[in-house]
Amino acid sequence: MNPTVMALRAGLSRGWIELRQSLTTQSDLFGLAFRIGAVLVVVIWTRGTHLPGMDFSLGTSTLVSVLGLNLVMYGVVTMGDLLVVEREDGTLLRAKATPNGMLGYLVGKVVSTAGQVLLAVVITLFIGAFLFTGLTIGHPGSWLTLIWVLVLGLLATLPAGAVLGSLFPSQRSAGPWWLLLLGGLSAISGIFYPITHLPVFLQYIGQVFPMYWLGLGMRSALLPNSLVVLEIGHSWRHLATFGVLATWSVVGLVLAPVVLRRMARRESGSTVATRREKVLRGT
Repeated sequence: MNPTVMALRAGLSRGWIELRQSLTTQSDLFGLAFRIGAVLVVVIWTRGTHLPGMDFSLGTSTLVSVLGLNLVMYGVVTMGDLLVVEREDGTLLRAKATPNGMLGYLVGKVVSTAGQVLLAVVITLFIGAFLFTGLTIGHPGSWLTLIWVLVLGLLATLPAGAVLGSLFPSQRSAGPWWLLLLGGLSAISGIFYPITHLPVFLQYIGQVFPMYWLGLGMRSALLPNSLVVLEIGHSWRHLATFGVLATWSVVGLVLAPVVLRRMARRESGSTVATRREKVLRGT
């Protein structure tokens, strides 16, 4: 059998096993429940507030936008954090030692993380449908839009997470940057409030990154068309959403394998041992 095909099959199998383990591990389940619960608390708190100039709940709009935030949170942060942790504990070094091991490793991480993303989105949307009104989940077109936004969103965020994760020397150093990334981008991407009410220069900056387009895509799929007046250009901009997310996907899929191979070449038993000593010393 072709070595590449074998690596892909091994990666798919590994990813499925890791996903099942995460759904049976108490700490992972608590983390999933905490994230979903935190989101629901925030949106429930804003349920009685209306969007500016509209008789529509800000909480419902935020709930839908947060689904796009979830894609970035899991696809970029969780993916990147896993890479940092498994580089420190030697998992990456073991993958490097097997034929096409890095390809299988990357595929496995993509499968397991994508599964967690989809699960978080489904649970959040399912609970939200009982708590909030105004969602257009009964329209077939809504589900078609939701599916292609999810697929492109995963392709845009997961490779980006792998690239960013390879840049951090340790999990401790990565933590503050992840918080800054999520906090900064969510503030300028229209996740918690319409982006059209931000200064114009922040609107331009927010549109560079996938988070804005993921939030926009989710809103176009799950909110009434009347709310399009709150968007830039009074349009859901499906073509632009597809183009920006596709561009991020292509760039990430090209860069991620290259960056991971270079990172793996720098890994050795001595570097892993050095990192463990630093962790034990608390430095």
